Amino acid sequence: MNTGFGIFLKIVQTKSITKTAEAMHLTQPAVSIQLKNFQTQFSIPLIEIINKRVYITEFGREIAESAQNIMNEISLIDNRLTKYSGSLTGTLRMSCVSTGKYVLPYFLADFLKKNQNVDLSLDVSNKSMVLDLLEQNQSDFSLVSVLPKHVALQKIELMPNSLYLIGAGNQSNHADAINKQTLEKLPLIYREEGSATRMAMEKFIEKNRISVKKKIQLTSNEAVKQAVIAGIGYSIMPVIGLKNELERKQLQIIPIKGLPIKTAWNLVWHRKKKLSPVATAFKE
Repeated sequence: MNTGFGIFLKIVQTKSITKTAEAMHLTQPAVSIQLKNFQTQFSIPLIEIINKRVYITEFGREIAESAQNIMNEISLIDNRLTKYSGSLTGTLRMSCVSTGKYVLPYFLADFLKKNQNVDLSLDVSNKSMVLDLLEQNQSDFSLVSVLPKHVALQKIELMPNSLYLIGAGNQSNHADAINKQTLEKLPLIYREEGSATRMAMEKFIEKNRISVKKKIQLTSNEAVKQAVIAGIGYSIMPVIGLKNELERKQLQIIPIKGLPIKTAWNLVWHRKKKLSPVATAFKE
């Protein structure tokens, strides 16, 4: 498929010229030119730009869906052709929530070492974007900790996930002092809207009727971690990915009734997805 085709699919995914340029290692003018050239093939607009925001038209979504199906079929044909050479060849397309980047590599390493001709495409984003990629058929598998109710998925549970209240290591010991009243006085650091970690944190706060006095919002698990280390505030976080900081006592787990929150890391794929030979081999 031509460059404009790939750029249009990426714009549908990111809904941003800037993010598309960054993802494809191109300049914004280059992306705009390729998109304009691609648009000339159609008499109906594929996108609309309103107040500098990109909106995909209904026709554009239909073109993107058809185009992705064509790409998937081409990938299946390529995989069938290369299968006879005796080695697995193709691309494994994965997406995961940002905390999942601490988990997923360990489930990929042996497979990629065994299959040297398999390429990996991995998108790391929040839960909402990860599920969008699944629904748009742009991922073979996704790694999530909270299963959505509105998408028909199949899953394999990989490992448990535990969320604790985390504070800076140099803060005073809260072991005997933390309760609902003291928690309400603490500045709390949240993930962005759409994050599964944020959803779990908000559910805990709502269930315990905690009144949050000061709320700080950051857009990645790493940003939250660094802010907690710096003493800006406290957060309810998955303990995975914090091992080194806990051992170095940069962070501490603060005991509080009702925590930890227990979930699980799940490898999921769309129920109607036609898995490629590469994806099938990985699942097996």
